[in-house]
Amino acid sequence: MNIFYPVKLLADWLTYSVFKLIPNTLKADAFNFFFYDAIKILILLSVIIFFVSIIRSYLPPEKIRAILSRKNKYVGNVLASLLGIITPFCSCSAIPLFLGFIQAGVPLGTTFSFLVASPMINEVALVLLLGMFGWKIALVYVISGLIISILSGIVISKLKVENLVEPFVYQNIINRNVDLPMMSKRERVNYALNYTKDILGKVWLYILIGVGIGAWIHGYVPIDFLAQYAGADKWYAVPLAVLVGIPLYSNAAGVIPLVFALTEKGVAIGTTLAFMMAVTALSLPEFMILKKVMKTRLILIFAGIVGIGIMFTGYLFNIII
Repeated sequence: MNIFYPVKLLADWLTYSVFKLIPNTLKADAFNFFFYDAIKILILLSVIIFFVSIIRSYLPPEKIRAILSRKNKYVGNVLASLLGIITPFCSCSAIPLFLGFIQAGVPLGTTFSFLVASPMINEVALVLLLGMFGWKIALVYVISGLIISILSGIVISKLKVENLVEPFVYQNIINRNVDLPMMSKRERVNYALNYTKDILGKVWLYILIGVGIGAWIHGYVPIDFLAQYAGADKWYAVPLAVLVGIPLYSNAAGVIPLVFALTEKGVAIGTTLAFMMAVTALSLPEFMILKKVMKTRLILIFAGIVGIGIMFTGYLFNIII
C-alpha cells in the first residue's frame, strides 16, 4: 500500500470538495498536483530532518574541523564529502567554514571536497528525490555527488594551487583538538525539534513556490513541448542546463519540484538533475563570496572541475535511465 495514500485522499478532498474543481480538467489536475506534492514534501522533510538533526548533534562544526585536520589525503576527501551530506550548509554559508577548515590545518583539497558536497548533496534534496522518483534515482544522485566532490578535491590538491588562496586565509592557523560539551538525550531531541522547525520555517515558501510552478507545468504545459527541446537525444541540453543554473540561487526545496515537473513533461532526468546541481553547487553568489578568499583563477578552476563533473552526471543519467 502507498504510504502516502492518505495524503492523496486529502489532496482529492481539497481539490474537489473544498475548492469544488471539476475533475479531469487542467485546473483541477494542477491544483491536485500542488496539494499532494506540497503536503507530501513537508511531511517527508519534517521526519527526515528531525532524524538527521539527531545525527548532526554529534557533529558540530568544531568537531568536523578537528576530525578533518587529522586525516590523510584521499581519506580526508572521502570523509569530507560524507560529512558534507549531513551538514546543513548552502553554497554561500559554507564559505565561513572554508576559512575555519583552512585555519584548522585541513588541506585545501579536502576543504574543497566539503565545499562541493555540502550544498550539492543534502537531506532536503535526498528526501525530495526519494519521494518523487524513488530510491534508485536518489541513490545514484548521492553516489554521483560524492564522486564529483571527492574527485574535485583530489584534483585541486594535485594542482598545488595553495598560492591562489588569499594570504590572509592562512594567518592564525591553528591545529588543536576541540573539547565540546556533551548533550543529553533530551537536549538532542530538543535541538532536533528546534532545528526542524527552523529549517521548515526557512524553506516552506520555496517549497510552495517550486511546487506551484511545477503544478502549473504539470497542468498546462503540453507533454511534448519541453521534450522537443530538452529530450535525452539533444546533446546540448545538459551543458545548457548547467549554464542556465549558474546565475540562479536557490535550494533543493525550490528546485526539485521543478525537476519532477520538467521530467514528467519529457525533459531528460539527467538534464534536470544537472540543472539542479548547478543551481545548488555553482551559484553566482557563491563565486562572489569566494572572490574574497581566493583568486579568480582558482574560482574558475573550481567551477570548471565541478561543472565537468555535473555534465558527466547529466549525460550518464540520460544514458542509463
